[in-house]
Amino acid sequence: VKSEGPKLVPFFKATCVYFVLWLPTSSPSWFSALIKCLPIFCLWVFLLAHGVNFLVAHRSATKILAGLIFSAVGDAFLIWQEQGYFVHGLLMFAITHILYSSAFGMKPLDLKAGFVMALVSSFCYTFLYSYLSVPFTYLVAVYIALIGFMGWRATAGVQLCNDLWTWTKLSACIGAVLFMVSDLTIAVNKFCFPVPYSRAIIMATYYAAQMLIALSAVESRDEGDFKKRSW
Repeated sequence: VKSEGPKLVPFFKATCVYFVLWLPTSSPSWFSALIKCLPIFCLWVFLLAHGVNFLVAHRSATKILAGLIFSAVGDAFLIWQEQGYFVHGLLMFAITHILYSSAFGMKPLDLKAGFVMALVSSFCYTFLYSYLSVPFTYLVAVYIALIGFMGWRATAGVQLCNDLWTWTKLSACIGAVLFMVSDLTIAVNKFCFPVPYSRAIIMATYYAAQMLIALSAVESRDEGDFKKRSW
């Protein structure tokens, strides 16, 4: 963690810039889009700082980087969501969750975690359903299924009872849960009723989630370094 911390300094600074400027969402512009996406750009740099060879050798890290790229595009679309670009942003983040799910992998399977995540996803959709109209009835259902699946694959990697976990797997787990909290807040605020301090909740949990998921990408390198030291 100490070795990775300094590489995240630009991300923390960019996040502070976003919250300090706090540009009004009622006046979308390319500048506001840049400020919103800047912390995600810094996470691109964080992963690229580990070297191109590392990204090429570890597909999971490459997929997380790709997910961050689609996230930034999605963020830009959501700046203009009132102008009809909300669905475009939804699509970009759906692709992001597919990439993250693939990066986390299918081992261990942990069907119990999958069952719990399915219950949580079903409850969220049931709550939102009565507020949704076509086509969001279907789009939100697919999106919730994708982010729920991503949450399952992230939480399945943390086997606390068996001590089969690392700080990076725990990072992915917490990041996925925070991502779900962020997106649920967006959905409730947009489709159901105004959520107090919604923007602060959404962006704080979102940036924290992306940072933690980006941190989880360094697990492959840590394991490789450990094996080399052991050898």
